[in-house]
Amino acid sequence: MTEKEEQLSHILERHRGERNGLIPILLEIQREFGYLPKEAMPRVAESLGIKPVEVWGVATFFNQFRLTPLGRNHIKVCMGTACHLAGGRLVLEALERELNIKVGETSPDGHFSLERVACIGCCMLAPVAVIKDKIYPKMSSFKVEEALIPYRQESKAED
Repeated sequence: MTEKEEQLSHILERHRGERNGLIPILLEIQREFGYLPKEAMPRVAESLGIKPVEVWGVATFFNQFRLTPLGRNHIKVCMGTACHLAGGRLVLEALERELNIKVGETSPDGHFSLERVACIGCCMLAPVAVIKDKIYPKMSSFKVEEALIPYRQESKAED
């Protein structure tokens, strides 16, 4: 049994018999692994005595669940009202083009992932993007390439 399978078994054992425990189980699995591994879904279903399609339905319905691991450089683009009106959509589209991924995806090399969020709480600095934990205020599509430079250099050094 791999370490991942063992961790999953411990989570499922803690929730054994909790017929209404699907969401708490999925949340705990995501906390443990950073996402919901596809191989975990049938095991969760079996543990709860439900169909795998029910597990997938919940996991794909709620946007808090991720089905792919986050990239080492996770990027969030605020699409709250202030950021949206100030050009957040253009920033998001520029990041998609520059990284060659769509919202919710992780680059094939695992270096970048892109997420659209409802609000970061920096409305006076709109539009805002966050790369790792660094806030990029007053972003524009023209600033995207420059903002990515240090993260691309860091990624090259890791390879």
